[in-house]
Amino acid sequence: MPKMKTKKAVAKRVKITARGKVKVNKTGTGHLRSVKSPKARRQSRRKIVLSKAFTKSVKRRLGM
Repeated sequence: MPKMKTKKAVAKRVKITARGKVKVNKTGTGHLRSVKSPKARRQSRRKIVLSKAFTKSVKRRLGM
């Protein structure tokens, strides 16, 4: 059986931690930043950890 191909679109957007969790950027940070509060802009710089359900889906797309 051939190897699974990595979905490059997903690979560019996520980072896998040493313990196997999936970290992604927050949404809504592309444009219209002036409308958002300073607190929202500051918090949007952080990465978030995906839930177990999404983690399973992402790892499957990465061929893990």
